[in-house]
Amino acid sequence: MKKTTLTTALFATCALLLTACGSSPTNSTNTGTNGNTSTSSTTNTAATTNLSSGIPIGIAFAQTSNVALLGQEGVAGAKIAEKYFNDKGGVNGTPIKLVFQDTSGDEAGAINAFQTLINKNKVVGIVGPTLSQQAFAADPFAEKSKVPVIGASNTAKGVPEIGDYVARVSAPVSIVAPNSVKAALKQNPNIKKVAVFFAQNDVFSKSETEIFQKTVKDQGLEILTVQKFQTTDTDFQAQATNTINLKPDLVIISGLAADGGNLIRQLRELGYKGLIIAGNGLNTGKVFAVCQLFCEGVIIAQAYSPEYSGEVNKEFRAAYLKQYNEEPPQFSGQAFAAVQVYVEALKSLDKKSKISTLPLPQLRTQLNKELLSGKYSTPLGDIAFTPVGEVIQKEFYVARITMDKNAKKGKFAILK
Repeated sequence: MKKTTLTTALFATCALLLTACGSSPTNSTNTGTNGNTSTSSTTNTAATTNLSSGIPIGIAFAQTSNVALLGQEGVAGAKIAEKYFNDKGGVNGTPIKLVFQDTSGDEAGAINAFQTLINKNKVVGIVGPTLSQQAFAADPFAEKSKVPVIGASNTAKGVPEIGDYVARVSAPVSIVAPNSVKAALKQNPNIKKVAVFFAQNDVFSKSETEIFQKTVKDQGLEILTVQKFQTTDTDFQAQATNTINLKPDLVIISGLAADGGNLIRQLRELGYKGLIIAGNGLNTGKVFAVCQLFCEGVIIAQAYSPEYSGEVNKEFRAAYLKQYNEEPPQFSGQAFAAVQVYVEALKSLDKKSKISTLPLPQLRTQLNKELLSGKYSTPLGDIAFTPVGEVIQKEFYVARITMDKNAKKGKFAILK
């Protein structure tokens, strides 16, 4: 059994948030394999679970707010996974049916989405939410209801420890972030002085900056300044000017795509010419439209690469390129992997005990045990889980953003 790290106060806070966000929406939408939107009506209350119309898996990502820049990439990856696995026969002949709920960008939105998926849509498990901060608020409700949750973009410390039913396919920041600092030093061995920026209202950014700052000190570098901002900020002129006057050799930014992209742009506009490392919250092609030409050269550590040679990734990449005419980003790859874990765990469980004969609570519990014990060949590489629900992954990368001449498109070029 995992030991939860949550306090009674946190549960109380979550309960208050749930009350504040009011009643659940009357409808949820499911985007099927044909891309059309339909109303989900999974309201079975029979002793066994009615799966004749498809096995419902909840997708709780931000589709609105400033967090949508990340959440929409998760939605894209999940939709591709739905079509991909249903085209291959679903779960031993039964299709999966993804049920989407918008978490928006705050904790209340994530709690509301989880409650709707669990109680109204009767899903067997959930992929999400988008932010680690949302996970700490919403995952306890899934834990209490004994519904499996797989985080596809939650990398802050402590997420799998929320409970026995919480796992993630998104590698922790403690493993990924240090790679970018080492890559920057390889590009410029003369780096001595570092400036750090982080979004103080985002739990992931606070967790990530701690890792970055520890790595900087471990490498014998000097931290000149630590600047705080909000994910809702757009004007960084004063902070950027003060930082540039200190003459750092390297700037490290932990935030989200909109705020972090604007910070990069303003640093460059004010004359900063040194290396910039971006954290995982900026690990999205959506950032290209924010900092545009000024994105050029930004370094970022990644847990996914379109260049990975695994067979599933080749097929995922081809499907993504065909639909979106661009390389798949990390959050799409991780969302695909999360859906894949459910599909393969359901297949394995169905061979042991026909899942259509199991009451929903029993199906959820057995599915959770099955997915934690499996091994999966995903677009992320070969992965498995520790007993706590932490992902075990071997393949990691560091990329450098390169922009095209008109600064409208960019790509993450893997550094060898």
